[in-house]
Amino acid sequence: MTEDARLREQICALAKSMFERGLTHGSTGNISARSSDGGLLVSPTGTSFGRLDPSRLSRFDAQGRHIEGDKPTKEMPLHSAFYDTRSQTGAVVHLHCCHAVAWSMMPDADEDDFLPPLTPYAVMQLGRVKLLPFFRPGDPAMGTAVRGLAGKRSAVMLASHGPVVAGKDVEAACTAIEELEATARLAVLMHGHRPRLLTERQIQDVVTTFNVEWDV
Repeated sequence: MTEDARLREQICALAKSMFERGLTHGSTGNISARSSDGGLLVSPTGTSFGRLDPSRLSRFDAQGRHIEGDKPTKEMPLHSAFYDTRSQTGAVVHLHCCHAVAWSMMPDADEDDFLPPLTPYAVMQLGRVKLLPFFRPGDPAMGTAVRGLAGKRSAVMLASHGPVVAGKDVEAACTAIEELEATARLAVLMHGHRPRLLTERQIQDVVTTFNVEWDV
């Protein structure tokens, strides 16, 4: 199996796993990954994560031209913004997961630090998550908003829409976005119960130990 074929299979297997566990639904969500030739493989528009076909993934060359496969997701400006502003990005995942969306609707959700520090794992895998305002699905302004962060965040939450996470490869991006949803679920469960949060000292210990992008 070629490297391209392996990446195609990996994208579809990870997407199916997330779909089957209810992390996205219907034809929502999109995923992309950098190929060995510098191009991108991208989930097509209007497709279900549960039924992606490796042979029909949209393919872009290193110059950003769509060269084969089905029509790509309408959220390409969002994906491109991460690849263009974070040189270490090897994959981008966008989901419509329930608890993250619910937490984005809370009036006390912090725009600059979306996830409360309930466990060390979101800190380790995501750093600070930026809560962006609501945009119409497919609005290129979402990409503009990500570009405005100048590469300083690997994860954003689109209010009333869903999270977007960039990772060094497709497995890392999927793992991180799953952690985002798990932490948001904890936040929703703990809302109104005055949970004990990690202290600033504990957070800084995690940040230092795991070399996390944090004070940005």
